[in-house]
Amino acid sequence: MTTAQTTELDVQPTPLALLLLGREADPKSERGVECPGDLPSPSDPDLVARARAAKEKLGDKVFVLGHHYQRDEVIQFADVTGDSFKLARDAAARPEAEYIVFCGVHFMAESADILTSDDQKVVLPDLAAGCSMADMATAEQVAECWDVLTEAGIAEQVVPVSYMNSSADIKAFTGKHGGTICTSSNAQRALEWAFEQGEKVLFLPDQHLGRNTAVRDMGMSLDDCVVYNPHKPNGGLTADQLRDAKMILWRGHCSVHGRFSLDSVNDVRERIPGVNVLVHPECRHEVVAAADYVGSTEYIIKALEAAPAGSKWAIGTELNLVRRLANRFAPEGKEIVFLDKTVCFCSTMNRIDLPHLVWTLESLAEGNLVNRIEVDKETEAFAKLALERMLALP
Repeated sequence: MTTAQTTELDVQPTPLALLLLGREADPKSERGVECPGDLPSPSDPDLVARARAAKEKLGDKVFVLGHHYQRDEVIQFADVTGDSFKLARDAAARPEAEYIVFCGVHFMAESADILTSDDQKVVLPDLAAGCSMADMATAEQVAECWDVLTEAGIAEQVVPVSYMNSSADIKAFTGKHGGTICTSSNAQRALEWAFEQGEKVLFLPDQHLGRNTAVRDMGMSLDDCVVYNPHKPNGGLTADQLRDAKMILWRGHCSVHGRFSLDSVNDVRERIPGVNVLVHPECRHEVVAAADYVGSTEYIIKALEAAPAGSKWAIGTELNLVRRLANRFAPEGKEIVFLDKTVCFCSTMNRIDLPHLVWTLESLAEGNLVNRIEVDKETEAFAKLALERMLALP
């Protein structure tokens, strides 16, 4: 992305943003700059042609998935685009594809491996493409949390609900303890189901989605929610606080959506009279409360598709998607701006760039399987159980 392109959305690229976009390099701090082979140079003028040639050589053997937050240079080669769960299901619906190349982050590739057949091989172009939110809840931390709930005498009343943006280990924990997975689209239904099974919910790993769904959509109060901090003894909570709570929220968040503030909302309303503020439910509660519309990535896209010509929108989600939507709907006279004034890319998602994709496709075309993501069978079984509970929700 160039400075001129970001200026169109009233944002300014920071040095860190340029680093994450591959405009600058720091090999000492970048985990994803090395591959077991020759990674093409970002300046190679033939990258697009090389990616196209390798993909054509592979034919139906490869199926490329592109998450909405991916760069345009990568998304152009995606066979399908969508959010993480939609893409995992799309992969499962293509059993003839031997290779599933997931242009996303690690937990997404894990979900695809869980839902696809044993004959299919899921590949992540850069193994350093993780998710900071998913990394905020480890299997050891969650097991310790369950011990705390047990000591407080409430574990039998608690049903875990884990966001799709979690590791396979956390999904497996959820399945093993009678819980379900949710997406940002069906979080309310998942919570309603959970409260039919028990009296309390342990919501992992995004506190904001859990709080916003419980308070905004289900009429609970903020006092019904407590935040469990895995870095403090007993989560930083007393046994009485745990017993009184309905929603036990894990202290996790999305580094992209968590940076939007109430000041961002107030500022854009002053700058653009009549603007509609549309944000993702991973945003902070005060941001969601001040917004005009709240919804998942797919909801955001559909809302803008249905918006009348001449309408004005400030979007609180990842910048790659916002820029793509602004360009898409500009011919229809829809003004779409980024909610914040500074660049807000998903840094780990941006590790999947064109050089990594070219290296991946060319390696597969030469018969070399690289960067395979494979979930062990026990973890897969319990994680799939949790996912199946979600799929069974009406």
